[in-house]
Amino acid sequence: MEEYLNKIYGAVTYIKSVIGDFQPEVGIILGSGLGKLADEIENPTVIPYAEIKNFARSTAIGHKGNMIFGTLGGKKVCAMQGRFHYYEGYPMEKVTMPVRVMKLLGIKTLFVSNAAGGVNFDYKVGDLMIIEDHIGCFLPNPLIGPNLDDFGPRFPDMTRPYDKKLINLAEKIGAEFGLNLKKGTYLATTGPTYETPAEYRLYRQMGADATGMSTIPEVIVARQCGIDVFGMSVITNEAHDDYAEDYVNDGDDVIAAADAAADTMTKIFTRLISEL
Repeated sequence: MEEYLNKIYGAVTYIKSVIGDFQPEVGIILGSGLGKLADEIENPTVIPYAEIKNFARSTAIGHKGNMIFGTLGGKKVCAMQGRFHYYEGYPMEKVTMPVRVMKLLGIKTLFVSNAAGGVNFDYKVGDLMIIEDHIGCFLPNPLIGPNLDDFGPRFPDMTRPYDKKLINLAEKIGAEFGLNLKKGTYLATTGPTYETPAEYRLYRQMGADATGMSTIPEVIVARQCGIDVFGMSVITNEAHDDYAEDYVNDGDDVIAAADAAADTMTKIFTRLISEL
């Protein structure tokens, strides 16, 4: 545990040597194909993950691998242009370390985004889903092992993993923009395989509206740290179980769908951040 804490504090020390006295209020984690929001950050300081001591590397498609500091919506932000995944071979402590780093840098609110399959039959490619709750029973809990008392309690409450006030505000903003935002439950598996039709049926029966391979570990750690969380999924494929015989889930199609929806998500995130 001490070695892991030293790695966290080592990363913080390096980042502070680059950004000086800049203290972000908001953290943002951008999923597959959603890195466009980073282009809207004003006066950016870009730090590649490869330069940050003890950080992992993003190997997933659509993840550029930068930490960006600057201003968005009038607030000081720290954005991760790409995340780390369990399926990349990283242990959960590595996957979630950036959240602990951002906590020490000063963030109070975390925005998370991802590309997801629409398990709900009403969801279509390009829809945006506000994450209201999640199901994480297929991922190792990132808090397994000795508790890091510096960051929070052994048994953090997860009654409200996603902030209700931010959810309500996002719905209001969506209505102002004339958007038909969905609101539902996100289920995460380890990946990297896409799901079978039988698995999609199971997830639907469990109450999931969308499914992906990320996000939940970071949210768990953020909530342990006392950070408020807002989450949004871009529906990049219809995860139904009645496919045509020649249907294939394709990673390039996922990135293309996420990229097409990135501008709308950026508008929502920017407006939400400005109203914090």
